[in-house]
Amino acid sequence: MHDQLHEYVGVIHVHSTYSDGSRPIHEIATIAGEVGLDFVMFTDHNTLQPKRDGLEGWYDGVLVAIGYEINDVDDLNHYLAFNLEDELPANLSPKEYVKPEQLKAVNAMRVCRTSVLGKRTYACPDCGEITEVYHSCKNRFCPTCSWKDTMKWAKRIKSKMLKVKHRHIVCTLPHSLHPLIKRNEQLLLSSLMRASAATFTDWIMNKYRLKIGVVVVLHTYGEQKDYHPHAHMIVSWGGVHINTGKLKEIEEEFVNYKFLQKKFRCKFEDELVSLNDKGKLDHDFSNRQNFMNHLKQINQQDWVLHLEPAIETPVEVIRYIGRYSKRACLSEYKITEIDGEYISFRYKDYRDRDENKKPKEKILRLHYSEFFPRLLQHVPAKYFRIVRYYSLYSNHGNIAEEYFYRENENGELTTEENDILVCEHCQTRKIQIKIYFDLRGRKERTAYKTMKYKKKYAA
Repeated sequence: MHDQLHEYVGVIHVHSTYSDGSRPIHEIATIAGEVGLDFVMFTDHNTLQPKRDGLEGWYDGVLVAIGYEINDVDDLNHYLAFNLEDELPANLSPKEYVKPEQLKAVNAMRVCRTSVLGKRTYACPDCGEITEVYHSCKNRFCPTCSWKDTMKWAKRIKSKMLKVKHRHIVCTLPHSLHPLIKRNEQLLLSSLMRASAATFTDWIMNKYRLKIGVVVVLHTYGEQKDYHPHAHMIVSWGGVHINTGKLKEIEEEFVNYKFLQKKFRCKFEDELVSLNDKGKLDHDFSNRQNFMNHLKQINQQDWVLHLEPAIETPVEVIRYIGRYSKRACLSEYKITEIDGEYISFRYKDYRDRDENKKPKEKILRLHYSEFFPRLLQHVPAKYFRIVRYYSLYSNHGNIAEEYFYRENENGELTTEENDILVCEHCQTRKIQIKIYFDLRGRKERTAYKTMKYKKKYAA
C-alpha cells in the first residue's frame, strides 16, 4: 500500500466545439499541457459524441475524460455526468428542486460544532482543566441544535401557562389535500394552524364562556418521514370566564368528537375557499365550480382529530410540549445504519400494535436518492413560524398574574443535560480564556489541508 499522496491539478467542466465551446478538444488538451495541468474533464451540453469519436484518453501527459452536462427539462439545473456510455433521455426532470432554505440547512448542519464556526476555550480557575466548546449552527432543522432550543423554549414558556389542566390535541388533514398544500405551503399550513386553534377556542367560548390559551406546533412529517401535515396543540382545559373574569377549569373531558371533527373541517375549508376567491391559490382547476366539487369529494373523507386525556400540572404539560415542539423531524439516534448508498432508521408503526396496544418499532431502509428528498421536504420556509400562540397565550393582556404558573408551584422543570462548564474535580465554574473563529473561506481551508498533506507525506 502506498504511503504517499500525490496532487493532480486539472479542470472540471470544460466545453468544446461539440457544444458551445470555442476550440476543439485536442487544442484545449495542448493548452492544458502548456500551463501544467494533469487532466481536463470535458462536459459538453447533452452529448457524449466526443467519447464515441474516441477522443477520451492521453494527450502528451494530459488525461482527457469525457462526460456531459445534463440540462433538465425546465433548464433550471445542470448536472455533470461521467462514466456513461449513452446519453440519458432529454426530458428528465427532478421530482423536486432544492430550495434555498434546504440548502442552507444542509450546509449549516455540515459545519455545526466544527472549527469552521469557531470555538471557545474555558479553563477551571482552580485546577486549570480545559474545555473547548465548538459553536453550533443554531439552524432549527439541525437535530442537535433544535433539541437544545426546545429545552430552552420549554423553560421560558412555563411562566406563561395557566394554572389549569391542558390537553394534547392533534388535527390532521386528508391526504387528498396534500398536492394542493405542497403548491401553497405557507398559505395553507398557516390556515391549518389557525383553523385548528379556532376550532377549540370558538367551541369552548360558546359552550363554557371561557377564553382559553392554545399553543400550536406544526409538523409536516409522519413516522416514515413522508409528507403528513398536522397540527399538535396544547389546549388549556379551562380559562378566564368572560363574565366574571375568574379562572375556571373544565371538569368534564368528554367531547362530541363528530361535532368537533366537522367544525375543524368547516374552519379549514372556509379559509381555503376565501383564499381561492381572492385568487391567492395556485392550482389547476379551471373555475370555481370545479374547485368546489373537489372540496365536496374531500368532505367524504375523514378529517382526523386526536384528543389525549387532560394533563394535570403545568410542569407535566411543558415536558410534553418539549417532545412535540421545534425538534428536527429525524433525530440522530434513530438512524440505525448507513450501508453504502442505503440509510436505515427506526420508526413506529401505529397500524401494527403489540399485545399492550403499543405501536411496534420497525426499520425503514431507503436509498439516499429517496432518503434525502424525503427528509429535506420538511425544512421550514424562511421566517415561517412553526410554533404559534392563540387567544390568551398570544397576549396576556389584562389577565391577573396569579392565574399563571410560577416557578415555586407544582415542582421544578429540569433537564438531564450536565453543565460542561462546571469542573468535575473542583465543582468550580470555568471561565472563558479564548475565542477562536475560522475566518477563511472554503477554498482557503481546502488549500491549507492540501498543503498539510503534502508536507506530511512528502518523500
